[in-house]
Amino acid sequence: MQSNTEYKPEWIREDFIDFIAEKFDSIWAWKRIKAEISGVKVLSSDFIQLRLRPNQNFKVQDYQAGQSILLTVLIGGVRHQRSYSIVDISDQGQIAVAVKKQGAVSNALTALQAGDVVEISQPQGGFVLKPSAQARLLLASGSGITAIYALLAAHLRQSRQPIDLIYFTRDGAYAAEIQALAAQYPHFKFHLINTLQQKLHADAALLAQRVPDFKSRDCYACGASAMMQRIQQLYAQLDLTEQLHTEYFQIPADENLESQPVKFLRAQREFQAKSNLLESAELAGLKPAHGCRMGICNACSCTKVQGSVKNMLTGEIDSRNNAQIKLCISQAISPVVINL
Repeated sequence: MQSNTEYKPEWIREDFIDFIAEKFDSIWAWKRIKAEISGVKVLSSDFIQLRLRPNQNFKVQDYQAGQSILLTVLIGGVRHQRSYSIVDISDQGQIAVAVKKQGAVSNALTALQAGDVVEISQPQGGFVLKPSAQARLLLASGSGITAIYALLAAHLRQSRQPIDLIYFTRDGAYAAEIQALAAQYPHFKFHLINTLQQKLHADAALLAQRVPDFKSRDCYACGASAMMQRIQQLYAQLDLTEQLHTEYFQIPADENLESQPVKFLRAQREFQAKSNLLESAELAGLKPAHGCRMGICNACSCTKVQGSVKNMLTGEIDSRNNAQIKLCISQAISPVVINL
């Protein structure tokens, strides 16, 4: 019996075109966004800034201050992705990101030199300035200064409303640049707190002392999980949650929840999940697709067949069958079955 299915050769292959094109320009590609490292700046002993020259596929016009990109690197022949906030984009379209040495991907990126090529994503994420006529308060700690610095610069370009930045830091990355902005813009006040010298925390007393009218301001916070948890609890207690906008680099799991059995249907594997579902699966030896690990991209999105999970960003409980979830920000609160 003759089959009606005909073999149709793929006359134009993207990978072949990219292979030929990179012989003429290392970052040229048909669809992928490749970027050349055009500069490396040391911010501290374990924190560097990379300046990236992206190819024509990067949609610079879509960028909003506070957004991030996914950077992809090859480690042992395996592609790994992590999300990094864009510090700024120059008039020539070059992207600056800052990378702290704190993991395999970050260590690989900090070893790059000018001329090396990486793959990146389009700008993504919703941690951007919301339209408002109110004054603003910015809170940053550690590498969270990257997104906050971008928001600060955007505010100063767009608004004459007062803005304060409280920055908890050990290394003072970008402090000199921010001090220069404070000298240039009278409506901007900079509160630099060296955590090696001052054991201060982002609590109600400190906010009231540094920014007396903080309760009437929109607040944008980005930083380590301890600060983020403290700020979220404070704003909830003050009934100001709607004024608080946050971005996490490490999303804390609820330690009060018991571990739960999780089953991956297609992999035919079962494991116990205590932290988020992505980390729990990785600890069990599984390798689900993932990207930002922050709930921004959709690389780890999958179908929860049954069971209940808690969204670690919003606290919402999802008990629906056949619902889409993101593994990196979902924590099991009952036995869960996932179509993976």
